[in-house]
Amino acid sequence: MSKKKILLLSHNFSPEPIGIGKYNGEMISWLLNRGYDCTVITTFPYYPQWKVQKPYKNRWFKREVTSYAENHTKLTIYRCPSYIPKDPTGKQRALQDLSFWVSKFFVVFGMILLNRRYDLIVTIAPPFHLAHLGLLLRKLNGGKLLYHVQDMQIEAARDLKLFSQKHVLNSLFKVETSILKSADYVSSISEGMIRKIKAKVDRDVKYFPNWVDTERFYPIPSRENLKTKWGYSKDDIVFLYSGAVGVKQRLERILVTAQDVAKQPNIKFIICSSGPYMKSLQEQAAVLGLTNISFMDVQPKAIFNEFLNMADIHLVLQISDAADLVMPSKLSTILAVGGASIISASQGTSLHQLAQDHDIGYVIEPQDRKQQDILTNQVLHIAQNGLDLELKRQNARNYAVKHLNVDMVMGNFERDFLG
Repeated sequence: MSKKKILLLSHNFSPEPIGIGKYNGEMISWLLNRGYDCTVITTFPYYPQWKVQKPYKNRWFKREVTSYAENHTKLTIYRCPSYIPKDPTGKQRALQDLSFWVSKFFVVFGMILLNRRYDLIVTIAPPFHLAHLGLLLRKLNGGKLLYHVQDMQIEAARDLKLFSQKHVLNSLFKVETSILKSADYVSSISEGMIRKIKAKVDRDVKYFPNWVDTERFYPIPSRENLKTKWGYSKDDIVFLYSGAVGVKQRLERILVTAQDVAKQPNIKFIICSSGPYMKSLQEQAAVLGLTNISFMDVQPKAIFNEFLNMADIHLVLQISDAADLVMPSKLSTILAVGGASIISASQGTSLHQLAQDHDIGYVIEPQDRKQQDILTNQVLHIAQNGLDLELKRQNARNYAVKHLNVDMVMGNFERDFLG
């Protein structure tokens, strides 16, 4: 029996260290190790810095081929040039999506001419419209299409006011509905997002959550020693935000809280990310004269487990307009290291339900400027009442092992879409 062939169509792929690119890379690696031949059509790595990373140049198409002798599988990556905005606003990101669709079309068209057939074509949203290239390839060359929703892009653009023309939004929703009806399989990463998709189209939607390698990411007991290694005192209480920085997070609230608690010398904050929004946050922190907050680039894989373990509390923040339109991808890794968190989530959302049902941290309502004291009050409560966090940390680790282990999640993927 010949090996099944899988094609992934997505903006993001390895070596991007966080977000969709990270999960795409790990998914393909898992499939290669199980004997599948995989092909990826993607762009050059740019996220979260929002600029193409060396040694890539984004000038023309690039084909990379790796053969794995131990299990006779092959990975082929087609990297396509695209527009990378310096200021990723709604319209600029829409232009990026369009440029990438056009450049990918030429690769897909070449596959059609060469009669390349894939058993499973996987398209990742966002951007949602890449699925049309998958549908075209399926129609002419065969195979089945999985449309996987990581982020409900159109709703997010509407609710975050990144894109406001109603007639354009209505047209985009119609295109998305057509994709949802036409795909052989549809999946998403949370129960809340699945409910929203089913409200659009009456069909089966599979639960395919973001996973974590619970052997690579695990609790380290000597947190105090790790703090001193990273330049903090053992008595410091370290609040860490590590992940994407953008409009859905609005991390200015961390700066305001840092200012509010500045007289508490043992409360420290870290924002760890990259990209254009980080520079803006650093400039604002400098204007406010904040000395209790540090900014760090995304940490290398080799020390990332240690870095996450160093923090006392993790910050998982998003605004109410993003409720159940995205599920923070950073959360799975935080859970794996046994991290207790402050989680902003509206009641009734999947994230709120997860945090409450499994007691993995402190849940607060998402904040606007009028409610800034919500985060400040929670930070002060933790600092002033001691750090009795061990139960929450155990709950977090147990949930990751039981529900988010990569072998379990990808095993379900194999059963549902490749069986």
